[in-house]
Amino acid sequence: MAQQLLRVQNFNVSSDGYGAGEGQTLERPFGHADPEAMFAWAGATASWPRRTDPGGSRGLDDYLTRDYGRNIGAEIMGRNKFGPQRGPWRDHEWRGWWGDEPPFRTPVFVLTHHPRPSFALGDTTFHFLDADPATALATAREAADGKDVRLGGGAATIRAFLDAGLVDTLDVAVSSVALGGGSRLWESPDELLDRYHRDVVPSPGGTVTHHLFWRK
Repeated sequence: MAQQLLRVQNFNVSSDGYGAGEGQTLERPFGHADPEAMFAWAGATASWPRRTDPGGSRGLDDYLTRDYGRNIGAEIMGRNKFGPQRGPWRDHEWRGWWGDEPPFRTPVFVLTHHPRPSFALGDTTFHFLDADPATALATAREAADGKDVRLGGGAATIRAFLDAGLVDTLDVAVSSVALGGGSRLWESPDELLDRYHRDVVPSPGGTVTHHLFWRK
């Protein structure tokens, strides 16, 4: 049986290493960061999962967005990727940022210290898990039915799995925009070179540089 990889796919950071800005709210999921400036490269591609109109760019950027769902059987995400709430769930009405058809189409495990019942939206089922990274990954791998697991973010969640030595590959798009504060993945991508090989490839659109890491 092939190894089930833990993959970071299409994750965006600012030039100074932040995956999101400060002050997340319902209206601003990425805090003071401008998502248009950070993620325009992905939205312009033909394979962007949330594209509703025909067209879009091809080439390297499109290849990487197309790879987002390839052989993925489950996702792990931090609570702040799921929503802006903190502390115990005051109600269960909040069902994520993505509407009635989330783009994941797999089991999704949301890491939180506060229990909440699982629920399904479209082809996606959200489960809420209070677990350390290794236990969360074991649970997600079992649900993935032999396929890989995607680690969706945010930055603090990815960092926790990196620090636990669990991430096999990372696809990180580094924007030319600096944020100056927020949720930080790294001070420099060179921090990972003791554990990972890396290729650095400019986006054809010129707005980001792709850093592709795989475990040594």
